[in-house]
Amino acid sequence: MMAYISSSLRLEMADRIRSSMKRCLMSTAFIEYCIENANQKVLDFLDQAFVEEASRREARRTANMLATAGFPTMKSLSDYDFSELKMPPSMALGQMLDLSFIDAKQNLIMYGVCGSGKTMLSICLGIKACQQQRKVRFLTLSQLAMRLRTAASEGRLEYCLAGFRNLDLLVIDEWGYCELDKESAGYVFQAISDSYESKSLIVTTNLPFSEWGRIVADKQLAAAIIDRIVHYGHLIDCGSKDWRLASSPMNRQTITSKRKEVI
Repeated sequence: MMAYISSSLRLEMADRIRSSMKRCLMSTAFIEYCIENANQKVLDFLDQAFVEEASRREARRTANMLATAGFPTMKSLSDYDFSELKMPPSMALGQMLDLSFIDAKQNLIMYGVCGSGKTMLSICLGIKACQQQRKVRFLTLSQLAMRLRTAASEGRLEYCLAGFRNLDLLVIDEWGYCELDKESAGYVFQAISDSYESKSLIVTTNLPFSEWGRIVADKQLAAAIIDRIVHYGHLIDCGSKDWRLASSPMNRQTITSKRKEVI
């Protein structure tokens, strides 16, 4: 004999089924038809079946998003050492970690020496964004410039820029490790200008803003790029500690050798 279920629990189950079926892209009319014509046994089946299917589809979408994002490696926030990180007065650590800056269309500029964890943190946040079903791309500045130049030479620049416009988050890594000629700087400016007030950027750099002009051939373009990034931006200080050097086996060997010399 079928167990009795209260009307409130039935309504709760119906809402859960609606949510799951919508995530599976079922039409509203079909969803309501199923719920209105199902007995409790069928509702139990629909509840379990569509919850599991929605979960599988989200897992596949997340995997696809991670694959197309272009992360050079997979990282986790649980492995990140925040001890050297300095947040600005304009943003609390929790606001960065919960990705609310993406909803607000704000930017993060991660500044620090080589090896200070800028890239790792940007990857961690990008991966979390993918896990929240957000569209992300990760590119170094040189990769972004090359992709745009190639697209322009092939007559696909607008198509390429449209792909960037469709993102929720664009990560531009290694700002300051290569110089941009005037043509490349113009294309990069277009991509950043398109992002203004429409999506979030994360830019990692080892250069203060005062030195950005030396990597961009056109100083006016450099100023315009800075203006659009910092208007809704937060400067995250990743510190001056080189974590890669600190954890290097060679560094530990050097320290051990010096201790032996002292002894």
